Amino acid sequence: MDEKNKQLAELIGQSKNTVFFGGAGVSTESGIPDFRSETGLYAARKVYGYPPETLLSHSLFIEKPSLFFRYYKENLVFRDVKPNAAHIALARLEKQGLLQAVITQNVDGLHQAAGSENVLELHGSNWRHYCLDCKAEYSLEYTLQPVNCRDEVVPVCEKCGGIVRPDIVLYEESLDGRVLSAATEAIEAAGLLIVGGTSLAVYPAAGLLRYFGGKNLALINKSETPYDGDAQLVIHDAIGKVLEEVCCLLAQEGRAVV
Repeated sequence: MDEKNKQLAELIGQSKNTVFFGGAGVSTESGIPDFRSETGLYAARKVYGYPPETLLSHSLFIEKPSLFFRYYKENLVFRDVKPNAAHIALARLEKQGLLQAVITQNVDGLHQAAGSENVLELHGSNWRHYCLDCKAEYSLEYTLQPVNCRDEVVPVCEKCGGIVRPDIVLYEESLDGRVLSAATEAIEAAGLLIVGGTSLAVYPAAGLLRYFGGKNLALINKSETPYDGDAQLVIHDAIGKVLEEVCCLLAQEGRAVV
């Protein structure tokens, strides 16, 4: 196995408080595309006439809800995807007391599907929806049924007729204060912070790393990040492969994580 994976396993085994911070790269291995990729940008402009950042903005949601929901339903909703090796490994690490929290920028709910319990969703979740007017809560399935939608695309509340929106953070909107505070506290308390599947280029989420004052920062990403020079360990590889091997190494050392 890779020497750097062995180093990461050692760091996890020695740490009393490990936190994982992940981005889109964690879920791409489940088949969920990164809409910020070159392919995603091109497709969005060609099909919808705007870049993803505009299509997923608060302004467009208010001004052109039909276009917003068309893009949202066709590009951000993946009901049939399954957790991959990275999600499963992180859930196993938490179960064995080797991981204290998962902080994610993803909205797909795959960490919870894999069994992780202490998950802080910085950008919300696709699986939760609510009425803008009366705040009634709805499931994802409700919003996908044409019978519950205006013009078959904009979901409306069955109680008051208001628009039902996904509980995700759109561009131009602020992160949930309670989630942000909990994520900040988790990072501040961590002795080992593992950052994976993110280029650390999306703010304000990426700015959370400035709160880390622990001993070891480990980065797992296929490409370089702005924080590579600050990390004690940098692994440029597929995150699922890395974490799966790390779990195997810990199991060999007597940690029942696989």
